[in-house]
Amino acid sequence: MWVLVITLAAASLVLRLWNAAALRSSVVGAERLSELVWWDVLIPALVPAYATVGAIVAWRRPTNGVGWLCLALGLLVALEDATWQYAARALEVVPGSLPAGPYAALTAQFLIAVMLVPFVLMLLIFPDGRLLSRRWRLVAWVAFAGAGLEVLGVVAAPTLYAGLETEIDNPTGIEGFGNVAGTISEVGFIVWLLTLVAAMISVFVRWRGAGGIERQQLKWFVYTVAIVAAAVLGGAVSGYVSGISYPTVLIVSVAIAGITVGIPVAIGIAVLRYRLYDIDLLINRTLVYATLTAALGLAYFGSVVLLQAAFRTLSGQESQLAVVASTLAIAALFGPLRRRVQSFIDRRFYRRKYDARKTLEAFSAKLRDETDLEVLSDDLVGAVRETMQPAHLSLWLRPDPEPKGE
Repeated sequence: MWVLVITLAAASLVLRLWNAAALRSSVVGAERLSELVWWDVLIPALVPAYATVGAIVAWRRPTNGVGWLCLALGLLVALEDATWQYAARALEVVPGSLPAGPYAALTAQFLIAVMLVPFVLMLLIFPDGRLLSRRWRLVAWVAFAGAGLEVLGVVAAPTLYAGLETEIDNPTGIEGFGNVAGTISEVGFIVWLLTLVAAMISVFVRWRGAGGIERQQLKWFVYTVAIVAAAVLGGAVSGYVSGISYPTVLIVSVAIAGITVGIPVAIGIAVLRYRLYDIDLLINRTLVYATLTAALGLAYFGSVVLLQAAFRTLSGQESQLAVVASTLAIAALFGPLRRRVQSFIDRRFYRRKYDARKTLEAFSAKLRDETDLEVLSDDLVGAVRETMQPAHLSLWLRPDPEPKGE
């Protein structure tokens, strides 16, 4: 199955690159970069990522449905993209160059209607392969019903889209059924969207009741989704301020990379329990460096603006010295600011670990100066109790051996 998915992915990539020159001939600048990064790199990475993770999980955990659903998602997306690119070639790029173009377009839109159902099911059973309870079966059946309505709307619609702009007659469509088919598709999409929200709520409910290993498994998924959400929000703000600019493209690329590669990798790590507890360090570093980057960026641009205003006031013109001075100031601030941010993050989000480190540092200082064994014993017991918080604690010291007679 993995070989089949990768073969379809390779075919769709070849068709995509074959069509790209004609479909993007007038695209330039940041929009051109977005087309290259999103549609030629990140989106094509989705199928191999989900298929490979699904194959590994299905091989190592065959009774866990998460792996099989990842494989199914990869297969459906690969087949949809291949048929869509085929239809675009046959009907829009070089009309009539390939046979059965309308049926390829119909197949592609049919697959769009059903290919996200495995994702909803995957959320419902992640990470152990089982539903939270029998009541959640209703969400799964409703997801199938929503997909069925969308499929009905696609099959009955009198027209189809092929490629970017071309609209063609639907070979299975019903004349005069356009408004009804559109309404059915919209209802199906809304139903599917509600099941997606319900599936995400199930992850949150599972998170609240989880403990130990399962909580660490869910952390990987939640961490990736949080990065995707932050990137989507940042991309929306950047797009509103500056349109399709280079910063917007880069920010949105983070979100797309999280969806196409980050989520399947997080699923694989969680289900296989590979380096599971590294997520705590990863979250810590993300909080530190995201805060540090934002603070240094604001400081840099603020200092450049202020210094340029000062140079305009004094000399009547701008100077590159403002940029140089701001860069040197940021380089000097990096180390001290990073330590302060790290300390703040530890105190705010990792208080127990922060307190434990401070306790150990204080005990280490006493070890260097204290010579009274009884005092050190009490300090050792106190340090272990505060840092490790055991249910029971006792300290035994071997007595001095009696000196042997001559």
